[in-house]
Amino acid sequence: MVKARFAAALAAVLVAVSPATPALAANPYERGPAPTTSSIEASRGSFAIAQTTVARSAVSGFGGGTIYYPTSTASGTFGAVAISPGFTASQSSVSWLGPRLASQGFVVITIDTLSTLDQPASRGTQLLAALDYLTRTSSVRTRIDATRLGVMGHSMGGGGSLSASVSRPSLQAAIPLTPWHGTKSWTSDRVPTLIIGAENDTVAPVSSHSEPFYTSLPAAADKAYLELNNASHSAPTSTNVTVAKYSISWLKRFIDDDTRYDQFLCPNPSGSTIQEWRSTCPYS
Repeated sequence: MVKARFAAALAAVLVAVSPATPALAANPYERGPAPTTSSIEASRGSFAIAQTTVARSAVSGFGGGTIYYPTSTASGTFGAVAISPGFTASQSSVSWLGPRLASQGFVVITIDTLSTLDQPASRGTQLLAALDYLTRTSSVRTRIDATRLGVMGHSMGGGGSLSASVSRPSLQAAIPLTPWHGTKSWTSDRVPTLIIGAENDTVAPVSSHSEPFYTSLPAAADKAYLELNNASHSAPTSTNVTVAKYSISWLKRFIDDDTRYDQFLCPNPSGSTIQEWRSTCPYS
């Protein structure tokens, strides 16, 4: 009896002094509250934001732009996204995405290109130059985690995001919006990519642009293809809830590694605004 009591007492002491089994660490890149359909469809997220203009004369490699960023640093650093306009367009054509994405917990730069006539490959190089500026010399550089970066773009800017991904495979996410590019095969692209096409696009028809781009991406890659129902080439150039909600989800999932957003991407979503969705979910 004495031995039994001694053994029990010793066991209790060992439990008291032994370190507890460590819990799984929370994702250090999660930013903002748990998402809901309402939160990703809202015009603004949970972060208060500010913006600053980047003069063309103050930078090299791209044509200047506008930075949108969360004002609070309490959550730590943020991932960053550069967004390019399309052929003959300025940053104003994609500017609606700046505050929408930034308020969800990203630093965003919408850029002007060196020439409105720049081709996709040049726009890709300029997207990367904008990211380098953001992370190295911009006034918000200390707010950014330079290992968590992504690119987006409309039309030739969307084609530019594909070019940027091949040039810099360390990117965490790419979202070509009704993309146009003369190159159709992207077998060397390893960046998680969401391609958004438009059913009625006559400038970059999905049959000769978005669909072959998606199909050519490696089968083992994290990728998705969203075709907007009854939409035109210019659909992503003004406020579009479908473009926003799935762009936010993709950027959160792959730049922030935030699996709370898987629910919006996998299984493949459907609805009246979606003509088609293909993907390789579940994602890695």
